[in-house]
Amino acid sequence: MIRTLAETGSTNADLAAGLRAGDALHEGAWLVADRQTAGRGRQGREWFDGSGNFMGSTIVRISPQDPSPASLALVAGIAAFEAVVPLLATPSALRLKWPNDLMLGGAKLAGILLERVGDAIIVGIGVNLAKAPDLPDRRTVALGDLGPAPDRDLFARALAEAFRKEVERWRTYGLESLIRRWESVAHPIGTELRVHPPGEGSITGSFNGLTPDGALSLRLADGSTRAIHAGDVNLAIEEG
Repeated sequence: MIRTLAETGSTNADLAAGLRAGDALHEGAWLVADRQTAGRGRQGREWFDGSGNFMGSTIVRISPQDPSPASLALVAGIAAFEAVVPLLATPSALRLKWPNDLMLGGAKLAGILLERVGDAIIVGIGVNLAKAPDLPDRRTVALGDLGPAPDRDLFARALAEAFRKEVERWRTYGLESLIRRWESVAHPIGTELRVHPPGEGSITGSFNGLTPDGALSLRLADGSTRAIHAGDVNLAIEEG
């Protein structure tokens, strides 16, 4: 169920083109690239194409009975967390950050990008196994910085299986259970955050968990809370 390519523009774009062309792309199938020449992060950012890292995409076919499709970002985050934890000597340093980042010691280890085509959600995941990209606005880290880089193909199989299990749990137990699990491996309540909602200036507050629909709950200085449904989120430690 995992197909690999030596080089492509973007695994997300390849799957999107296949879906639009009517290709028989089944849920659970993965497309993984050794190198991406046009990989993207959220809001159109360029993403690192480094050889040895994991860069792959899969699809989830959604139905009206499923939880919110946007919550698949939380599903993918937990799956990435579960795939990485066995590779760490100090698992407690690994945390999830809303909406789609996996952090190790306060630095970005992995990111997730969701795109919708018809009744399918394309889930793209990038994990820094061998080398981390240089990003101007945040710290990054790779597992290869801590020791020998994990084998990409072995990691791909572990991640695919973790994602399959988490999608099954998402459908079986719903959003409330997913949010509890996500919060249990996120940075602690009270962590200082700087949020940049679309079309607004930055907002500073503290992490107050997730709302019942999976949005970020931000506690402001006056004690009120605000639900953040979209935007860039930085930990204070990232900007320090």
